[in-house]
Amino acid sequence: MDKSNGYEDIAARFIQSRTKTIGTSSVQLWARTLPPKATVLDLGCGTGLPVSEVLMNEGLEVYGIDASPTLAQAFHLNFPHSPVACEAVEESLFFDRQFDAIIAWGLLFVLTVDSQQIVIRKVAKALPSGGKFLFTSPSQAVSWKDALTACNSTSLGAQKYKALLSASGLRLLEEFDDEGGNHYFSAIKI
Repeated sequence: MDKSNGYEDIAARFIQSRTKTIGTSSVQLWARTLPPKATVLDLGCGTGLPVSEVLMNEGLEVYGIDASPTLAQAFHLNFPHSPVACEAVEESLFFDRQFDAIIAWGLLFVLTVDSQQIVIRKVAKALPSGGKFLFTSPSQAVSWKDALTACNSTSLGAQKYKALLSASGLRLLEEFDDEGGNHYFSAIKI
């Protein structure tokens, strides 16, 4: 089974096509709510551009996880002083430690329903009280074929995500959309 959800097969094309602007202002605003020098885990970090780069530019210490060897290697080349693990997020050993914040931009919905639930529970365990979690996924419950990988993608929808967050000890702070139409869920560990 492809733990990268099809991204290893299209890694070169993904690297060339990844926009460096959509979502950066939203990530930057979120980063500014975190403590100075906070440690942030970037789930599905890809090359680190633009999300990890925005976080680092805000003075945060970023760790990355990506299941695509090509994308994890690109992250390492872009940010040689930031730890990166090439592994499936639902199996990552990074969850054995704590982070001040965790972000999953463009990742959660490419995972299976079961894996999304596992990841949300692991995120909650890896955050201290007051730790923050930001992720993107459509607000409506919907499934589709990913435009790049042709793999299945599934948003559980706002109601289900709220229930999963709450059951895991996280409280939803807000939902919002960025200039590209990406929907965000911002939560905090209770």
